Amino acid sequence: MKVFQIGAAGGVGRRLAERLTARGDEVTGMHRSPAQAGTVQAAGATPVTGDLIEDSVETLAARLAGHDAVVFSAGAHGTGLDRTTLIDGKGLEKAAEAALRARVPRFVLVSVFPDALRDGERSEGFEHYIKVKKTADVYLTRTGLDWLIVRPGTLLDTPGTGRVTAGPAVEYGDVHRDDVAAFVDAALHEPALNRVIVELTSGDTPVVDAVAQLAR
Repeated sequence: MKVFQIGAAGGVGRRLAERLTARGDEVTGMHRSPAQAGTVQAAGATPVTGDLIEDSVETLAARLAGHDAVVFSAGAHGTGLDRTTLIDGKGLEKAAEAALRARVPRFVLVSVFPDALRDGERSEGFEHYIKVKKTADVYLTRTGLDWLIVRPGTLLDTPGTGRVTAGPAVEYGDVHRDDVAAFVDAALHEPALNRVIVELTSGDTPVVDAVAQLAR
C-alpha cells in the first residue's frame, strides 16, 4: 500500500511510519518544518515538506496523487487559536478535498476523545481545540471518502502494551502513542473497517483482535 501521512514527524505519526514501512508499505511523510525531515526519514518514510496553512488544495492533491490512503495526524499543538483553526480544522478540510481530487479513497483521521481532560481546568485554547476537532470530524463524515476517525484518549509516551479498548463509545482513559500507531496501522489495512468513528484507550484486547472485532 502507498500511504501518504500528514503529520508524519509527530508523536503518533513517526511511530506509525515505522510500522507501515516495517510491513512493506511505501510511505510518504509530510512535515511542516524542514528540520523534521530527518525524523521522517529515520522512520523509513520519504519526507516531503508541506504547509497545511499555505498550500492550496491543488498543491496537496498533486502530492497525494498515486497513493492508496491518507493518514492525517497533524495538529497545531497549542501554538494558538488561529493556528488550531487553520491546521486542525481548515487543514483537515483541505486534505480531504485534495484526497477526493487525487482519487485517493482511504482517509484515516487521528482526532481526539471528546471527553479529554474534562475534569481539569478548562482553558480557552483547549476548549477551542476540542470544538475545532469535532467540526473537522463532522466535515470528514460528510465526504464521499472511505473514512475512518480514531479518537484516542490522553496520549502517553511510555512504551505501549499492545492492548486496547476500542469501540464506537468507550469510557475515557489514557492510551499509549505506541498503541494508537499500532491500531491505526492495523485498521488502515482492514477494508471492512470504514465510515465509522472509533474511540480508543488502553485496555485488555490485543490491537489486531480489537480491529477484527470492530470490522465484524
